[in-house]
Order: sequence, then C-alpha cells, then structure tokens
Amino acid sequence: MNENRIIPLRQKGAIDDPLTDILRAGARRLIAQAVEAEFDAFLASNSDLLLPDGRQRVVRHGHKPSRCGRNSN
Repeated sequence: MNENRIIPLRQKGAIDDPLTDILRAGARRLIAQAVEAEFDAFLASNSDLLLPDGRQRVVRHGHKPSRCGRNSN
C-alpha cells in the first residue's frame, strides 16, 4: 500500500481556465471605468466651488498645479 493518495486541492484565487481570467480582467476594467466616470461627475458637479483666491476648491490630485504655490521639483 505505497500508493500516493494525495490529491492536490485547488488554491484560493487559482484560475483553472483562461475564460475565467478574461472575465475577471474585464470585470476589473469595468469597475475601474465606473469609478473613473463617477469621480469625473463628482468633479464636474463641484467645479463651481472656488477658493478665496479664485482657484478651484475641488481638484484631482496630480492633475492640476499645486495650490500652495510651491514648485514640487
């Protein structure tokens, strides 16, 4: 009775077939696009809010010049 009876178990998160991988990647892209669209809508709905010096109050981090007036070089 020296037969190997060990059966490998499927690991959590392991993908057995390419179709599952494609579906998961597509779902991630759709979620990212939905979040991006929702955030763009939020920015557009708050674009009229200004700071006392006239700059926009709500901006996307890293997409507009720094508010503090310092260069980030």
